[in-house]
Amino acid sequence: MRSKSLLTNEPKAAVGTMAELYAIAFEQAVTAARRYGKFAVIESTDTLEPVRFIFEALERDALQCAHEISLSCVAELSKLPDVTQLNWAPTDLIPAEELLELACSSLMTPYLVWALAVRHRERGFVFWTYIAAHAERSAVRAAAEDMAREALNGANELRRERRLAWRSERHVHGEQLADGNSDIPLAALLESLLQKDIIEWARALPLVVRRHLLAATGNDVDAPTPGSAQASGTIDARRRAIRRAEQLSSIYLDEADHAGDQDQLELTQKLAARAITRLAYMRTISATLAE
Repeated sequence: MRSKSLLTNEPKAAVGTMAELYAIAFEQAVTAARRYGKFAVIESTDTLEPVRFIFEALERDALQCAHEISLSCVAELSKLPDVTQLNWAPTDLIPAEELLELACSSLMTPYLVWALAVRHRERGFVFWTYIAAHAERSAVRAAAEDMAREALNGANELRRERRLAWRSERHVHGEQLADGNSDIPLAALLESLLQKDIIEWARALPLVVRRHLLAATGNDVDAPTPGSAQASGTIDARRRAIRRAEQLSSIYLDEADHAGDQDQLELTQKLAARAITRLAYMRTISATLAE
């Protein structure tokens, strides 16, 4: 699926402090401004002038984001974001090769630039949702959730620009067709199968870990589970569960990206956030057991 690669942006480690969180957010915003700015100065032609204006707007937005992050950091920590607080290189939300590939294409249009910018915001939403899911401190979790919401709101605004560009390029029917191909019925089936796999996976886990897994995936922690399972069966169930959780996260992200109205957009975004958080918990539990 189109958004499968978005799920590879899981952070390398949990964020432990607000200083580290602000450093990550600031570094990503500055990097975004630099990447967009490089293409805001492309040689202007009648064809590329609208594209250059879009990159200029994206650069301004990224610089404004960096400024707001700095203000928030000063207000809370009485200092500017400090990249020396980084314990690992922040996930690159706007890979240079993506922009270069688009710039080298003879098909570069306003629609494609807006579409790529939407993808970048979606990638930010996934990244900060992961940060929130892994955070041990409530302040870090709350701040990461706020940043995920901001990325989501930014994606929504850019979708409107993308839609206008699509219409101006006289390709209305393509997006309408995409909206009609819903995977929600498949998601309902996968949710049912996922719950069965989680229950089977939980059977062989120690009580504390089992309760953690069930709680993290929305199951009743006090519900009785069947007797012990064979190790091979448990491993298969774990792998199936994680694979289904990945599929569901991708489906909900795709559905949100092609939502036909505001109600559908809000619903699928909530489903995507829940699914990504669930996937993060499942991956963490699986990795812990493998150690």
